[in-house]
Amino acid sequence: MVGLPRGGIPVAYEVAQALGAPLDVLVVRKLGCPWQPELGVGALGEGGIRLLDGSLMRSTGVTTAELEVVASREAAELERRVQRYRAARDPLPVAGRTVVVVDDGLATGSMARAGIEVLRRRGARRIVLAVPVAPAGTLSQLQAVADEVVCLHSPRAFGAIGQFYDDFAQTSDEEVAGLLAAEPVVMGGAASPADDPPEDVVVTVNGLELAGTLHVPPGATGIVLFAHGSGSSRLSPRNLAVARTLNSGGLATLLFDLLTLDEALHRTRVFDIELLAARLVGATGWLRTRPDLGHLRVGYFGASTGAAAALRAAGLLRSEIGAVVSRGGRPDLAAPHLGEVTAPTLLIVGSRDEAVLRLNERARRQLRCPNHLAIVPGATHLFEEPGALEKVAELAKDWFARPLGATPVPRQPSTLR
Repeated sequence: MVGLPRGGIPVAYEVAQALGAPLDVLVVRKLGCPWQPELGVGALGEGGIRLLDGSLMRSTGVTTAELEVVASREAAELERRVQRYRAARDPLPVAGRTVVVVDDGLATGSMARAGIEVLRRRGARRIVLAVPVAPAGTLSQLQAVADEVVCLHSPRAFGAIGQFYDDFAQTSDEEVAGLLAAEPVVMGGAASPADDPPEDVVVTVNGLELAGTLHVPPGATGIVLFAHGSGSSRLSPRNLAVARTLNSGGLATLLFDLLTLDEALHRTRVFDIELLAARLVGATGWLRTRPDLGHLRVGYFGASTGAAAALRAAGLLRSEIGAVVSRGGRPDLAAPHLGEVTAPTLLIVGSRDEAVLRLNERARRQLRCPNHLAIVPGATHLFEEPGALEKVAELAKDWFARPLGATPVPRQPSTLR
C-alpha cells in the first residue's frame, strides 16, 4: 500500500488498516502551470521520473524554459520530502507484488500517472489505483495505465477535489511522517516484519486466470478458500480482516476473484451460483496441483452470495471439504442442494440483519450436516459495528480449528447462540 503525499497519506493509512497491509509513501510532485499552479502540465517522481502532458502544455502556452524553472524547484522539494517522510528507511519492496496506490482524489491524474510509472520501474507486478473521487475523463485515461482503477464517485460536474470534502485542510509534513511511522493496528495483532508476506498468485480455472492472494503461515495444516459476495473481490477489507485472524490461528488462506473483470460487470454472472461454485471447485483443484499446498485440509468461507457458492461447492466435493463458514450469507440461493453438504457448517448473521437472519434460519432446517447458527448481537449485514467483525473472525477460527487441524485459542464464554 502506497499513498501519494500529502493528502493521499491519511486516506491510504485508513485503507492499509482495513486491509492489514504495510504502508509506504510514494513521493511525486506536480509540475504546475507557472501562472496557474493548480493546473498540472506534468509531474516528477522518485528516481528521476518526468511525465509531461503535451496537449496541456500547448493549450496553456508553457515554454520549455518556463517548465524547467518549475521542474528545478519541484525536484528540490521532492528530495526534501523523501528525506522528511521516509528518513533512513528504504522504500518497501514492490518487485513481483501487487501494489495499491491511494490518493485523496484525482483531477488531471498527472501525479498518479507518475507514481504508477515509478512503481513499474521498480518491478511491481500489478498496480491498483484507488481514489475516493475523480472525473470520468481522468479515470478513462488512467485505466490504460494502471491494471485496475477503483473510484467511489465520478461526478459529471467536477471542479476541484476539495469540493467533495467537508474538511479539505492541508495535511502537514508532520502528520504524514507520523502516520508512516505509526505501528499498524490490524485485526489479529500488529503486523510484524518477521511475518511471511502474502503471495500474489494466479489461480487457473478452466483456462481462466483469476488473481488471488495466498498466505501460508509456518506449519499450517489447513487452508480456507474465500468466496466473496456480489460486488466485492479478493480485496474485500472484511474478508481480509477475517483471513488475518485465521492466519494468526495457523490457517492458510486464499482469497481470489471468482469472476474476471469483464464478467463482474454483468449482474447475471454475479448471482450465477452454479458458475461461482464451479470456480471455487476449480480453485480447490488448482490447490491440489501445488506440491506445497496439496496436503492441506480445505475449508470454505463465504460472504453474501459467496456463501451460497461455498455451500454448493462443498456439496459437490463432499468429504474433500472439512468445514464451511457463512458470514451474512445467502444460503437460500443454494437451497436445492443444501442437503448434499456434508461438511460441518457455521452460519453467522447479525441480529439486526433480520431478513437475512430469517433466510438463514430457513436454510439451516434444510441442512443435513452438523451445523450451527451464530447470531452476533447488535450487528447489521456488514458487521460494521464495533467488535462485530472481530466476533465473526473468532467464531470462524474456532469452527475451522478442529476439522482443519489448527489449534483453537481458548476464549471466554460468549453470549452468542
